[in-house]
Amino acid sequence: MRYFIIILLLACISTVYGQNSIDDKLKELGIELIVPTAPVANYAKAVRTGNLVYLSGHGPTKADGKDIVGKVGKDLTVEQGIEAAKRTAISLISTLNVELGGDLSRVRRIVKVNGWVNCTDTFKDQPKVMNGCSDLLVAVFGQKGKHARTSLGTNALPSNIAIEIEMIVEVE
Repeated sequence: MRYFIIILLLACISTVYGQNSIDDKLKELGIELIVPTAPVANYAKAVRTGNLVYLSGHGPTKADGKDIVGKVGKDLTVEQGIEAAKRTAISLISTLNVELGGDLSRVRRIVKVNGWVNCTDTFKDQPKVMNGCSDLLVAVFGQKGKHARTSLGTNALPSNIAIEIEMIVEVE
């Protein structure tokens, strides 16, 4: 019984330490999580099955609640596309945080990220744009944030958002 209590205490300390380190990392990076928006249709923003959380496609919502819109390569520069991808990553992390009851230390691994960049037909830097999301995930979660990824260009996205990203996450 004594060993069980010690193991339980160590698990609690580990969980608290892990969450604090992620919260500290978010603060260090100047990232404030947002209140996730409600789904715009008949779907869920996140679905958990077993130890996987599937996050629906999210767009680049700014802190003021407005979306970054336009085509990269026409209305937006690559740098603005990268910023849109970062904002989308913050939106995804915010939804994940709610799904995990405010405990991002439960993230074992960001498994897969799929991104669609709203761009012109001749635009070829979708991977550069998606690096905004990928780099932020690694900055927040360390090696747990390194993931498999797909970066695609498309001629249109809902409400003319600049990028849409979905994510699969393994959790404890």
